[in-house]
Amino acid sequence: MSLHAQLSPEAEARLEAQRRNSVITSVVIALLVIALVVLVLLFILLPSLMVKSPTIVTYQAGAPEEDTMDQKEVNPQIQRKPSAPSSSMAKVIASTTPSPTAVPVPETEAEPNLDFGSGDDFGQGWGSGGDGGGGGFGNIPAVMRKRCSPEDRMQRLKENGGTEQCETAVVAALDWLQTTQAGDGSWGGGYKVAYTGLALLAYLGHCETPLSEKYGETVTNAITFLVNQSAKNKGRLGSDLQSNQWVYEHAIATYAIAEAYTFCSQLGVNLPGLMEAVQLGGQTIIDGQNAAGGWTYRFSEERRNDSSVMAWTLQALKACKHTGIEFRNMAKCVRDGLDAFEGNQHASGAIGYTGPSVRGDGTTLSGAGALCFQLWGKEAHSVPRKACKVINKNIKFDWKGKDTDLYGHYYASQAMINYGGKFWQEYNELFRDNTLAAQNKDGSWPLPGYTGHGLNNVHYVTCLATLMLEVYYRFLPGTAQ
Repeated sequence: MSLHAQLSPEAEARLEAQRRNSVITSVVIALLVIALVVLVLLFILLPSLMVKSPTIVTYQAGAPEEDTMDQKEVNPQIQRKPSAPSSSMAKVIASTTPSPTAVPVPETEAEPNLDFGSGDDFGQGWGSGGDGGGGGFGNIPAVMRKRCSPEDRMQRLKENGGTEQCETAVVAALDWLQTTQAGDGSWGGGYKVAYTGLALLAYLGHCETPLSEKYGETVTNAITFLVNQSAKNKGRLGSDLQSNQWVYEHAIATYAIAEAYTFCSQLGVNLPGLMEAVQLGGQTIIDGQNAAGGWTYRFSEERRNDSSVMAWTLQALKACKHTGIEFRNMAKCVRDGLDAFEGNQHASGAIGYTGPSVRGDGTTLSGAGALCFQLWGKEAHSVPRKACKVINKNIKFDWKGKDTDLYGHYYASQAMINYGGKFWQEYNELFRDNTLAAQNKDGSWPLPGYTGHGLNNVHYVTCLATLMLEVYYRFLPGTAQ
């Protein structure tokens, strides 16, 4: 015998309604959960999907055809260690670069000047011409590929007269500089701003940027030091603003931070205060030009055209030009500066210090003047052509003797590779192996036999020697070298 409970029709209807409501509620809850999961996944994945990595554009010597490099993914946020050289500057670098290595992206049009090397005694490319010709940048394509890959760097180094030992020496020097950098990001003694600027140029010359795996923090700290100096001194970059020499420091440091800004802006790296420091640095140079068209100590209004000062200011302005930042009166300033250099050239072709009167063999400032004309697209002008002939005829190199004026050789190495041909081949044979042989085992260079022009500081000497050995492949967006 069994008992069965009988529900009334009304109760069954209510029960059926409750079941339907439960099912609907469960479905709604499930849909809401699925929607929430989808939203969370989109929140996590959407930023990385929307970031569009730029194509790296670099130069590959002797390969005009265009190809793109394989792109690698990196963490777009790079945080430096908390022990920053300055608590006043954030050490967070935002980037969209597809590579953790130092690869600049010289996508700016312009500069290099494609007419470079078109003069009467200029040929097609780096040192490939005949006697007295062939220098310049005529074979550099407007779009440069694989600019800083190790393979391309070695290819161009060897094509232009370098050896594997040159690259080894440069890396050893950068390692030494890294170990000797001060806690505030600077180098050197009394002229910290200038020495830091030169060291930064040496890293940039090897395509090392704030994103470099090995040297990134070193480069960032150097930039930070210089930017902090600018902020502290209202745009003036000098260790001692009461000294005559601070104008040198200002020009060298402006050159370095302007080049660094071009690298950083192309790579999507944002360093606080860098653009402002470049703007103030470049404008200070332009506004400090005297009525005679040149520059002298302390940016004085005295009508004294100091070729040594002018060489650094014109290099710095070239780097500023490439940043894309606007500067008042830039074009007229450069024209007047080159005219001032021409006024300091002797009939022999040598360039004097503050006029056509020449000291010594005339090679030191001849290289400085020639390089400035070349940088500003005036390579076929008579000034650099005559000056390079003076260098070819008179320059000597002996590390332990009196003929190692590295200040002059810094300029000569660049001016002569730009001129090319027999002049470059002979100069390369003169300086390359002697420079390599003189390097210390720790990567630095000893003081040379000639210690004038401030060559009594190991950091200064090491930076100049490093820049000389980078000349084989150094073709930066900041200078068109």
